[in-house]
Amino acid sequence: MDAESLLRLIHVVGAAVLLGTGAGIAFFMVVARRTEDPKLIAHTAGTVVLADTVFTATAVILQPISGYLLARSIGWSLTDGWIALSLILYMVTGLFWLPVVWIQIRLRDIARTAHDDSMPLPPEWYRLYRIWFACGFPAFFAVIAIFWLMLTKPDIRLF
Repeated sequence: MDAESLLRLIHVVGAAVLLGTGAGIAFFMVVARRTEDPKLIAHTAGTVVLADTVFTATAVILQPISGYLLARSIGWSLTDGWIALSLILYMVTGLFWLPVVWIQIRLRDIARTAHDDSMPLPPEWYRLYRIWFACGFPAFFAVIAIFWLMLTKPDIRLF
């Protein structure tokens, strides 16, 4: 396998990890929330925080590196419209993902406390969950748009 093929593989796998982990995390958090069970929610949120740390954070770091090296290897400019727009959308995704990471940790901790105290989830948990849920939509659609841009490489004039 040549260097360009390896970079393409790394970049595509990283993109798939970002999309797949994000979708999986969202699914499991929504399903856990529907139970209203603080113990189950705390366990699920703990797994979500771990998955975000192991998979998402790793892919978040590797994506720009592999993307840059791939573009350089092929001879694409980072100012090509589709690449520049992908980078902008990547930053938008990050702006929504960073608070989500903090919120997931808080959701886990609040659910653990509720379980330990044999109490229902407090209003703060539901408020944070709504914010977490709302942040997922723009991040998810930005990642879908990045996939589209990577696959179609449309001729977009930004500069």
